[in-house]
Amino acid sequence: MSKNFWLIPDNIYFLNHGSYGATPKIVLDYQQQLRERMERQPLAFLGRELEGLLDIARQKLADLVGVNSDDLVFVPNATTAVNAVLNSLTFQENEEILITDQTYNACANAVKYIAKRWGLKVIIAKIPFPVQSPLEISQAILASVSPQTKLVVLDHVTSPTALIWPIAEIVQELNNRGIDTLIDGAHALGFLPLNIGAINPTYYTANCHKWLCSPKGAAFLYVRGDKQAIIRPLTISHGANSPRQDRSRFQLEFAWMGTDDPSAYLSVPKAIEFLNSLSIDGLLGLMARNRNLVLKARNLLCHALQVNYPCPESMIGAMSSILIPSYSWPAEDLSRQLWEKYQIEVPIIPWGEASLIVRISAHYYNSIEQYEYLAEVLNYLLFRQR
Repeated sequence: MSKNFWLIPDNIYFLNHGSYGATPKIVLDYQQQLRERMERQPLAFLGRELEGLLDIARQKLADLVGVNSDDLVFVPNATTAVNAVLNSLTFQENEEILITDQTYNACANAVKYIAKRWGLKVIIAKIPFPVQSPLEISQAILASVSPQTKLVVLDHVTSPTALIWPIAEIVQELNNRGIDTLIDGAHALGFLPLNIGAINPTYYTANCHKWLCSPKGAAFLYVRGDKQAIIRPLTISHGANSPRQDRSRFQLEFAWMGTDDPSAYLSVPKAIEFLNSLSIDGLLGLMARNRNLVLKARNLLCHALQVNYPCPESMIGAMSSILIPSYSWPAEDLSRQLWEKYQIEVPIIPWGEASLIVRISAHYYNSIEQYEYLAEVLNYLLFRQR
């Protein structure tokens, strides 16, 4: 069965691919082969072979997301990429960075840290949830832009509410106004068809370990060509004063930030190859399959729990958030009960004064029966036990 491609035990209802992903056995085996190759001759691997191997991996990734490989670098995770961009930029006092009340907490913290350093204002756009259409998202964000806005930091797919935002339309309008954009696409890669070149943001980052199922520690940062000279990694190493003329400093600096294990980056092509093999239509077919499963699960859960759909289907990918009354359940307690008593791993997120979000994910190893079980257990805990 499909679950056998992963290490997840059969007795676990793992409905939370979105948080950290899950790496297939075949990709982990490939990563181990790379590690053994490295340890057989570390100098040859790290000193002579690595650059070419990274070039191959970057090209595979660049082809997937619609950009030139020279404009893309590997980083350990999207949070690192966001911090690298923010720490590289210069600001004037009283300029503004715009985020939203659904910005991923780690990124919001990074923005606030930089704002304090430079004396900036952090403007927080309030985004509705439930939401009736993507237009509500665009309007809320663009209404918060001012003449002082220097940078807008936006999620492509939100973490708590699992919404796909109309990023292309928002970025186009901000480009027209001359405002730079930093898009946190942590969930986007392998979650939805992604063409960064068509979106044309200033900066874009996404994790490979989530929906692309690479080993942990692989993500990328895209930087538009006109900004690459100013973007530096958080760790400054040999690339800062390299005399080489065959590569940009942007590439040289991010390619080597000290001795590390590069096997997660180098395993990305294997993850792409494996996911492509799971559907006759390749990765696009797999993404459609995962989305269709989530839509069926959402419908099932909303019907079973007698709650309304919180957003249109057009804003859903391979995750969906369902808003339920808390019935006095603290989110942490309900989450603990689901795991400890029923072996269900699913995020329960507090929302507002008396509501909870149940955020479901779907990947190839999930089946509709798992969501039926979740609905049965939630019904018992919410309506019968209390």
